[in-house]
Amino acid sequence: MGTTIPSPPAESPSRDPEAKPLPEPEEEELNGKQMSFLEHLEELRMRLLRSIYALLVGAAVCFYFHEQIYHYLAKPLTDTLQAAGMPPKLAYTNPVDPFNLYIKLSIVCGIFLASPYILLQLWLFVSPGLYRHEKKYVWPFVLLTSGLFICGGFFAYKLAFPKALAFLISFGHDFQPVVTIHEYWDLATDIMLAVGLAFELPVVILLLSLFGLITPKFLLKHFRYAILITAILAAAIVPTNDLASVFVVWIPLVGLYLLSIGLSWLVTFKKKRAAQRAALASRS
Repeated sequence: MGTTIPSPPAESPSRDPEAKPLPEPEEEELNGKQMSFLEHLEELRMRLLRSIYALLVGAAVCFYFHEQIYHYLAKPLTDTLQAAGMPPKLAYTNPVDPFNLYIKLSIVCGIFLASPYILLQLWLFVSPGLYRHEKKYVWPFVLLTSGLFICGGFFAYKLAFPKALAFLISFGHDFQPVVTIHEYWDLATDIMLAVGLAFELPVVILLLSLFGLITPKFLLKHFRYAILITAILAAAIVPTNDLASVFVVWIPLVGLYLLSIGLSWLVTFKKKRAAQRAALASRS
């Protein structure tokens, strides 16, 4: 009885042992490496240090031009005092007050000057967790965020702050004002920074739309609540009960909310287009 020799198994298609496996779609989309908790802390430390260095450089540049910056930023008050027939100079009660003022002024102006680079560092810290198609928004994010922040500070300096000062000076016309430099600059910087941050509303809504947490339909549905919230925010920013000053800040905030609706619609539209293209590609 002859023994049957089993036939060798069919050879599988040749495969190069050196060839790397195809990346998973999610890995290919993320296009980044997984980082441990300590690596995240090190990355955060590096980004914070770079932001601090940028702030120091910006403050040093502003300190070099501190007199020009002071005269420019003091103009709303000096013009208001001159219009009321009062001496257009601020007072101080301590010999070191002017020097401390220039330091504080340089730091605040340095924040505005270094804001594009600081926001870039923020984006670079967040970007490893984003998909590849989301990383292309880095420069629009930096330009939009820093541009709105600077525009908000300039808007407060040019319109909101002079209106508030004119109301306050005229309201106290029976008294002789003695405005110290620290009182004035605390008020001025608080208003400019607050308005600059309030102007970041489109960026916040844009990011929420990118992550799918907010839709244009949701924003339109709650438009009346947005009107109320922006009015409360404007009243909190303006240091007076003057309705004209509150109105000057409130109207741009409503306009920024409408701009946010447009940005959210644009993001949603692009995401739908990308999903449709991906569906067509998977079928073919």
